[in-house]
Amino acid sequence: MNKTNWRWAICSLLFVATTVNYLDRQVLSLTWKDFIAPEFHWSDSDYGTIAATFSLFYAFVSLFAGKFIDWVGTKRGYLIAIFIWSVGACLHAGCGWMTMHIQGLESVETLRAVEAGSTLALAISTTSVWLFMVCRMILAIGESGNFPSAIKVTTEYFPKKDRALATSIFNAGSSIGALVAPISVPFLARAYGWEWAFIIIGALGFLWIGFWLTMYEKPEQSKHVNEAELAYINQDETEKPPADNDVAGQRLSLLRCFTFRQTWAYICGKFFTDGVWWFLLFWAPAYFSDQYGYRSDSAMGATLIFLVYLIVTVVSILAGGLLPKYFMVQRGMEPYSGRLRAMLMFAFLPVFALLAQPMGVHSAWWPAIFIGLAGAGHQSWSANLYNTVGDMFPKSAVATITGIGTMTGGIVSFIVNWGAGHLFDYSAARGAAFQFLGFEGKEAGYMIIFCYCAVAYLIAWACMKTLVPRYENVEL
Repeated sequence: MNKTNWRWAICSLLFVATTVNYLDRQVLSLTWKDFIAPEFHWSDSDYGTIAATFSLFYAFVSLFAGKFIDWVGTKRGYLIAIFIWSVGACLHAGCGWMTMHIQGLESVETLRAVEAGSTLALAISTTSVWLFMVCRMILAIGESGNFPSAIKVTTEYFPKKDRALATSIFNAGSSIGALVAPISVPFLARAYGWEWAFIIIGALGFLWIGFWLTMYEKPEQSKHVNEAELAYINQDETEKPPADNDVAGQRLSLLRCFTFRQTWAYICGKFFTDGVWWFLLFWAPAYFSDQYGYRSDSAMGATLIFLVYLIVTVVSILAGGLLPKYFMVQRGMEPYSGRLRAMLMFAFLPVFALLAQPMGVHSAWWPAIFIGLAGAGHQSWSANLYNTVGDMFPKSAVATITGIGTMTGGIVSFIVNWGAGHLFDYSAARGAAFQFLGFEGKEAGYMIIFCYCAVAYLIAWACMKTLVPRYENVEL
């Protein structure tokens, strides 16, 4: 009997959900500098605070999101998550109206006309920052469920040898979302106003819900999965003794999760590296605007951001999915060792971030290329890091452990985004008095962050290898 391939249709759903996830996340980063900040008198610190609040709240909710997904099940859990984050995305559009209402102003023109540095300007920025923070919190509640749900679905629908490829494909949605965003969001904002950019992009999640309701069931319950495909999906279970932890349906408590070295290895992999990706995601548009004068709604600005995420997408799918499979299938390595071998190679790609500032004196194209390679290293790393959970933990605990790691990544992302905003304001204010590795002012601030990006993955890999040097399955 020829096996069906419904698992790839499900993977495509995960890809679309992740694409929408990152589109919603990117709307603010592509509109704040050129559209929103002039209305609300924001500084880099204001934006950094908003971005950091999202990261921190995302981290807090993620601790429970994975457990929630394991509790209610993949189908309902994913549905609830994307509904909440789509609502949160659309609510951003009301922040301008609410700010004007609270401050008693009549129009956007009145907002823009307020004297910079005045008491009213401070009140406007403070009010709007708090409103956007609330919307980002709602967005964070929903988005915290995306990766625990997607990783759980991947574990349900794919054998271990295919999970890195499947994860690389759906995880590429984050790159595609970041790829589509710069060629759509700024132009929507310019044509219809930044509010409609949030509404139009946010509404995409509601469309996805319809497909999810009609397409997803667990493989053993799906009418689209025949016996041959089901046997292929479950091949890992047939290759080992039936005393698999999942058979008993046991679930790990949150506290017990922290007693395993495998959990801490995953936490280290997320803690040292997630801040890099979120910095690139939230600050790349502002970087090209600040350093080279290319607004996000200019042809050159959009092209530079597009190039960054084109490199991220192509390299991460090819390397992140195929290289681990080569080590497992062609070299005969067990999944964890094969992934760790590939992850060491991916850990060297972000080192290219060190060249972004030095080569940027010649052309803005060079930073775009090197930032793209750093981002590709992260996405390739991330796709395999997620799957170390499925390699070592029972399926009943996958979403819970993934949520713990997502929480950890959110915490470091809070630190990086909040710190970056204040670092950039401080370095810009000091000007030539602030120097680092031959750069001064805000350029020196960016160079400091790029140095962090370059070494983060090598530190993370060393920690993971120390904690779990070889494959050890978690036994309940």
